[in-house]
Amino acid sequence: MAARTRAIETILVGKGLVDPAAVDALIDTYETRVGPRNGARVVAKAWADPAFAEWLRRDATAAIASLGYAGRQGEHMQAVFNENGVHNLIVCTLCSCYPWSVLGLPPVWYKSPPYRSRAVIDPRDVLADVGVTLPVDTKVRVWDPPAELRYIVVPERPPGTGGWDEERLAEIVTRDSMIGTGRARTAP
Repeated sequence: MAARTRAIETILVGKGLVDPAAVDALIDTYETRVGPRNGARVVAKAWADPAFAEWLRRDATAAIASLGYAGRQGEHMQAVFNENGVHNLIVCTLCSCYPWSVLGLPPVWYKSPPYRSRAVIDPRDVLADVGVTLPVDTKVRVWDPPAELRYIVVPERPPGTGGWDEERLAEIVTRDSMIGTGRARTAP
C-alpha cells in the first residue's frame, strides 16, 4: 500500500497536478495536529469532568466541538463508553467511516475487508488477536456507523489514575482504545 501511494504521488507530482509540499502539509496536519491527540483530550476531559462526560453521552458532536474539534468526517459524533461488563468496538462494514478530526488518519487495517467482516462476525476473536482479552461475561457491542455518523469509544479509565490532570490522562489514551481495539495504557 505504501509503495502504491508513493507511486501515485510521484506520477501526480510529475504531471504537476499535486504540490509535494501540500501533500506533506496535509499528512503533517493529520498526523501531528488533528490526530488521535484530539480524541485523547476528549477522553481525558470525560474522565476528569463528570459533567462533560454526561454531555458527551447526550450530544457528542457539541461536546467535542466545544473543545475545538470538528469538521472533516467528524460533523456528527456519538460517544460510546466502555464500562464494567461492556466493551465497544467500532467497525464500518461498507466503507471506512472514521472521525478524522478526532482520531486522525484511519489505520490501514481499519479499512481492510478482513477486519471489517471479522469484527462483526466474531468480535471477541478480533479483540483477542490484538491483545484485548475480555472476561466471558463482558458484552461486546459492535457499532457500524451509517454514512452521516462517526463514533468514538471512551475506554475505561485505568485504576491508579485518580488525581491525574487532563494532560497526563490524555497521554495514556491511544487511537486503538478510541476504536475499541485496545485499552488505555496504564502509565504514560
